Amino acid sequence: MIAIKNGRIVTPNEIIENKTLLIHKDRIINICNSDIKAKKTINAHGGYVMPGFIDVHSDKIEQFIYPRPTARFPFELALKECEKELLQLGITTIYHSFSLYKDELLGKSPLRTKENVLEMAELIANIHKRRHLIHHRFHLRIEIDNIEAYDIAKEMMERGLVHEISFMDHTPGQGQYRSLEVYRDTVDKYHGMENEAMTFEEVLEHHKEKGMLSFEQLKELADMAHERNITVASHDDDTVEKLKINQRLGVDISEFPITEDTAKAAHDMNFYTVAGAPNILLGGSHSGNMSAADAIVHGCADILCSDYFPQAILQSLFIMRDKYGQSLPEMVKKVTLNPAKAMRIDKNYGSIEKGKKADIVIADIVDDYPAITHVIADGKLVSKIKYRRQTV
Repeated sequence: MIAIKNGRIVTPNEIIENKTLLIHKDRIINICNSDIKAKKTINAHGGYVMPGFIDVHSDKIEQFIYPRPTARFPFELALKECEKELLQLGITTIYHSFSLYKDELLGKSPLRTKENVLEMAELIANIHKRRHLIHHRFHLRIEIDNIEAYDIAKEMMERGLVHEISFMDHTPGQGQYRSLEVYRDTVDKYHGMENEAMTFEEVLEHHKEKGMLSFEQLKELADMAHERNITVASHDDDTVEKLKINQRLGVDISEFPITEDTAKAAHDMNFYTVAGAPNILLGGSHSGNMSAADAIVHGCADILCSDYFPQAILQSLFIMRDKYGQSLPEMVKKVTLNPAKAMRIDKNYGSIEKGKKADIVIADIVDDYPAITHVIADGKLVSKIKYRRQTV
């Protein structure tokens, strides 16, 4: 049995002090008086004791596979090294996001081929039969102009390789790229316009003429996902009309709604709404879209994900508390219980409650900077970091 003492225990509704959190095997068994004797005692030293973070959307793994455009490392090495970093950041469950793109205008990534997407999905499924540090899950992102993605997604779900799917449409003039100038600037930054034979006007014409997955195909994929307890998301919603279509499809999550009005509408229509934690650190969207902080303050962002920068999750919780006056328990829910509910794993994960799995992190404030000091995964202490002062 493990006893965590002298911590501020963050539950879904309050912060409990002067109590001890008891863990037996891989489960939380009680929050009780502090005089309990245990085989192992962890002194939290006044730190915040929280559930392990659940990140529903992250492509961080790509940076470990390709730290430079010409340097590719093996997938398993990348996954092993990535999970070490994620663990130190308090993330104990991660939904690795891999995209099935048709064209390369928004980034030439060899990871977006069928072969590589399948290889990573198979590795994630297999890693749980061996030793690992955190819970790895596979988030399949389907660009709806990729007709081949229909059969690929069906095959992967049939094989049990997918834990979340999302539908994306990066067509210019709507969604994330309502502004054609923003789209053009983004394409230029990704070096997608290197082929001088294709002008920007020809790019726009290409999008007008391209094929798209039909409503019926998307509906079939969504139904197939739900039959297998897989959550379905939509990406970059920008209108109420699009949300209504998503309702008919059976979508569960609205990822990164473009405007606060759309986020509010999605929230009112009972979608889980997801915003990016980096948006909070940057003070707004890098694409000029909705402010995540404003959406949280106005009650229309349910979940925070790391998107591309896992360090942002922990930092964003305390920024929202200290700068925007948000309750820490409510903020912690946005990276623990709410994503657990959205991913349908809240029976076991997402909150410090009796009977749930003991994925626990302890965070302290070090030089005004929140930092993880301990991580307990499946009831075992797997990480301990002690900050020190050193004299020269």
